[in-house]
Amino acid sequence: LRITLSVSPLDIRETSSPAFVKRPAIYPPIAPMPKIAIFINSPFNCFCKDICNKIFLISISHSSTLEDNLSIQILDYYTWKIPDSELGQGLLLKTSRGNIKTIVHQSPQLQTDKAIIWVCGANGGFEGPANGMYRTISESLKNSIRSIRIDYRKPNVLSECALDILSAISFLKSLGHSQIVLVGHSFGGAVVITAAEFSDLVVGVVALSSQGYGTNTVANIAPRNLLLLHGGSDTRLPSEISEKIYLYAKEPKEIKIFSGNGHGLRESSDQITLFVKNWILNILE
Repeated sequence: LRITLSVSPLDIRETSSPAFVKRPAIYPPIAPMPKIAIFINSPFNCFCKDICNKIFLISISHSSTLEDNLSIQILDYYTWKIPDSELGQGLLLKTSRGNIKTIVHQSPQLQTDKAIIWVCGANGGFEGPANGMYRTISESLKNSIRSIRIDYRKPNVLSECALDILSAISFLKSLGHSQIVLVGHSFGGAVVITAAEFSDLVVGVVALSSQGYGTNTVANIAPRNLLLLHGGSDTRLPSEISEKIYLYAKEPKEIKIFSGNGHGLRESSDQITLFVKNWILNILE
């Protein structure tokens, strides 16, 4: 796996498409977005090298010789109309590999260097576990921390979903953010673990009811903070998975098993929501 970041000019133009509306005035003009290129031949044995904060090199060895060249670049962004049942502001990131739908939570005059990126399981979407925990925490913190909930372009494709997160990080960097926490549930746990090591802006990672596949590079997250949280009664992805991830992770790390909770963490949703919120606040203090 090879990821290279090279700055390319940002094409800023208005659109006449009825699908989007004018770029939201709440965001300032953004700096040139980096192009992210990925060359993949295996999901195993990963290491990373940072060159001048512009080039990231990751090599993965495997018996297969098949390579897939993936690249993504943010071209522009627009607002989109979120469902009536949702809270926040719809922000669509137009990229060279398709549009990334996001929902942003922030107060109108928010100025902060702190942010949270939230991703869901293999089916994508915005809801998240624990009876809408993502939306609940994002709304409660919107006066001090900007939150972005991401709906994957290609759900259940680990490399593509990791690119979505890296694109959101790039966007947040253009707004002046320097402290970012990544939160993912189920398949999303592997996505945030995969993406975290490629940005120095990431200071914390939360993997909720995580799957095991795609987490083999968890040791590379250090020295970023890691929280693994799982339901003790999860029959879809047993809590032993998080326990194994914890063993391979390096400090600083923490694991919390909530007994009586299934994969969706609904049984103790209020308690879990408060626990995750306080953990994030402690990291971003």
